[in-house]
Amino acid sequence: MADRVVSREVLTVFFLCLLWYFVSSSNNVVGKMLLNEFPYPMTMTMVQLLSITAYSGPFFNMWGVRKFVDISWKYYLKLIVPLALGKFIASVFTHVSILKVPVSYAHTVKATMPLFSVILSRVILGEKQTLPVYLSLVPIITGVAIATATELSFDLMGLVCALAATLQHTLQNIYSKKVLHDTGVHHLRLLHILGRLALILFTPVWFYFDFREVFRNSILVTGEGYHIIMLLFADGVLSWLQNILAFSVMSMVTSLTYAVASASKRIFIIAMSLLILGNPVTGTNIFGMALAILGVLLYNKAKYDAREAEKKRTILPFSSTNHNHIDYQNQFYDRFVVNKPLINGAFNNNTNKLIAQFV
Repeated sequence: MADRVVSREVLTVFFLCLLWYFVSSSNNVVGKMLLNEFPYPMTMTMVQLLSITAYSGPFFNMWGVRKFVDISWKYYLKLIVPLALGKFIASVFTHVSILKVPVSYAHTVKATMPLFSVILSRVILGEKQTLPVYLSLVPIITGVAIATATELSFDLMGLVCALAATLQHTLQNIYSKKVLHDTGVHHLRLLHILGRLALILFTPVWFYFDFREVFRNSILVTGEGYHIIMLLFADGVLSWLQNILAFSVMSMVTSLTYAVASASKRIFIIAMSLLILGNPVTGTNIFGMALAILGVLLYNKAKYDAREAEKKRTILPFSSTNHNHIDYQNQFYDRFVVNKPLINGAFNNNTNKLIAQFV
């Protein structure tokens, strides 16, 4: 019976991962097709924020996601508002990078997120990493450098925007983790809160930069604009679904499994974009992409090993002083934690994971 339950959970995770990869790849391909005909990245950001705001409330209520917790105005202004600002800034940079460079190259550059994570964690949180973690950054940097040097459609603005989006997403991860820990808000409710607030903050910016241009020069004002509207609608829905699927997978697996699944998703996106969009690449370019993704996988493994080593260092001092106490602790852990993972485990694990699919 237990084996049957485990098999069902494994199949569920496998199906959700496949669906996540498909939706994410479709979102990137649709986004690139849309930007080729409709070069207004700010309007795409506006549509995605509208989608999060419009769909999340009714869907989360129907799904039974617990309601928003009370947060003080001081905390709201200190962390929630900056996170919302960062959300639309990262989205705009992402869309500009996809407009300027191929999807495959943009996602290769995004593989530098561990590098930004190590630097920012050191500067902001004072965290030091192990030697294997630092060494894992070498293939990431080397792979991105090779991919950049051999990219046939290279554009400097595209590279800068991809790096800026990655930096902003890394900051989002660090401070989203802090908000989840401090407030206990459900991770999907936080997605809704940030999307709604980002929409409010971004609307004046969009009106100033894009509103008149969109309706003055774009294909939307012609009789052929219906397919652009359909692509905008599809992009908004796919972006929202991508967030939901990412969080669903995150709640069901360990941190390492999720990180590996996320890196695999990036491989899938790169492969699908090359296959469907057909942007020209060289063998050396593909090697650089593969090396960068391999570095991400090595980084995730090194981080996991470092966390496990830290847990052992925390437990070992007790084992030498009181064996009976440790035996009792192990019995308690086995009975109330290992054998009951679905009571609080999924949510508590989420509060310690980075929210990388606010993208």
